[in-house]
Amino acid sequence: MTSFVLVHGGWHGGWCWRKVARLLRDQGHDVFTPTLTGLGERSHLMSADINLDTQIQDVANVIAYEDLDDVVLAGHSFGGMVISGVADRMASRIAALVYLDAFVPDDGDSLMSLTTGGFRQFLTDGASRHGGLVSPPIPAEGFSVNPGDRAWVDAKCGPHPFAAFLQRISLNGAWKTVPQKTYVYCDGWSPNPYAELYERLNNDPAWTTRTAPCGHDIMIDMPDALAEMLLAQN
Repeated sequence: MTSFVLVHGGWHGGWCWRKVARLLRDQGHDVFTPTLTGLGERSHLMSADINLDTQIQDVANVIAYEDLDDVVLAGHSFGGMVISGVADRMASRIAALVYLDAFVPDDGDSLMSLTTGGFRQFLTDGASRHGGLVSPPIPAEGFSVNPGDRAWVDAKCGPHPFAAFLQRISLNGAWKTVPQKTYVYCDGWSPNPYAELYERLNNDPAWTTRTAPCGHDIMIDMPDALAEMLLAQN
């Protein structure tokens, strides 16, 4: 039995893993899908004090309080920032890191420093309309979510604490000692801000890379294929 901890990206919540979590649990595994503070069922906790450190702690606490070891820790999109911070704090408990169309930061990076100019402008403009507190979500269509799930995704996504996108991450490099590191690149949407990152990691022997012919939300568009990729980390 493996413990999977699945971390959602910006604007989403633990709800987005519903299909994948069911498939993994059907195989007898433990699956945790924490919702980051200020999102989803925790949206009532939104405040100006929520930053990247807060959301890293959200996930680190799940691992600590559930007494998890040999964890397969996966992060989607912005979730790559979160899982990097978590693994840096507790690398000995992590067996594998899986980045799903996600940011892979170095020390001192932020989501805003890593994303493309176009996405940076979208995020800045959105936050400026909300007093700099939150960034409103990108519509599901913009991520090329399959048409059948777009209304559901749009109904569940909500504003993300903007400070979490702005804060620069502090890493000591311990996360790089995690034995398995996999990057999954979703090539069914454009413009994908992770193309250059994928090409770099594809040539790095420390990484395993995969591609998926879907939009950005692979856990919604290709849950069966993603569950197989995660199970392959065992």
